[in-house]
Amino acid sequence: MPIEVTDLCFSYKKGTPFEKEVLQGVTLHIEDGEFVGLIGPTQAGKTTLAQHFNALFIPQQGRVIVNNCDTADKNADLIRLRHDVGYVFQNPDYQLFAATVGEDIAFGPKNQGLKSPEIIKRVSRAMSQVGLDYTSFNDRDIFALSGGQKRRVAIAGVLACRPKILVLDDITAGLDPRGREEILKVIRKLHSEEKITIIFISNSMDEVAELAERIIVVDRGRIVKDDNTRQVFRKTADLKAIGLEMPEIMIIAERLSSCGYNMPDAVLNLEEALQKIAENLQEGQVKKHWN
Repeated sequence: MPIEVTDLCFSYKKGTPFEKEVLQGVTLHIEDGEFVGLIGPTQAGKTTLAQHFNALFIPQQGRVIVNNCDTADKNADLIRLRHDVGYVFQNPDYQLFAATVGEDIAFGPKNQGLKSPEIIKRVSRAMSQVGLDYTSFNDRDIFALSGGQKRRVAIAGVLACRPKILVLDDITAGLDPRGREEILKVIRKLHSEEKITIIFISNSMDEVAELAERIIVVDRGRIVKDDNTRQVFRKTADLKAIGLEMPEIMIIAERLSSCGYNMPDAVLNLEEALQKIAENLQEGQVKKHWN
């Protein structure tokens, strides 16, 4: 289910004295099964761009075509599109509204016109996909959940509709380390086992470096970089120039390089760094000049 965006422009409050241009001539293509990190400084246009993928916004200029569905076509089936392209917001309270976990997750399948046995099957499977036990959580009060649990329920509610594309909008923001890791584990599993296309919006360069295969960098409403993850993070000066920090593991790797370790110029995760350190130690390449 590919996404094709061509010359997309969008402004808030268009035609008023308060008009603000957010997207300027964006063109991109996302293939089935990709894991794309969407990054950029605050107010770069990341969320506005992503919300065009499931027609939460309609193009004011240009085209957005998802699986041959032109979102600006007045005859487009946008309800079906929004089931196919699931969107999980940063704040789960924007999505959770039912009294219990099971009722909330069942909302989408009910709107799809499914019968009760299939709805229960989908709710149970969606809970399993995000690591929630059906028996323990089905009747749980939504407002009794932790922040991490709410996010997992929000993801489950989208998964119950069987989406082909999952847009995750900074969903680990504000979580403690344990909650964050639980959510990232869910995302990894969804991509590796379910082969769902994932578009991952994040302000955490560590998360993006660890998870994404491809990164699209947005700045001031334009795409300024679009490449595989390692290539994007090799251009550290370009990213710093628009206000983005490097992943912590890359900063550590640079420090190790200055101390005599032979480290790659773009280390993306802890496992990669540890492997390279071990190789250095085995080969006796480390110079002893720690400060």
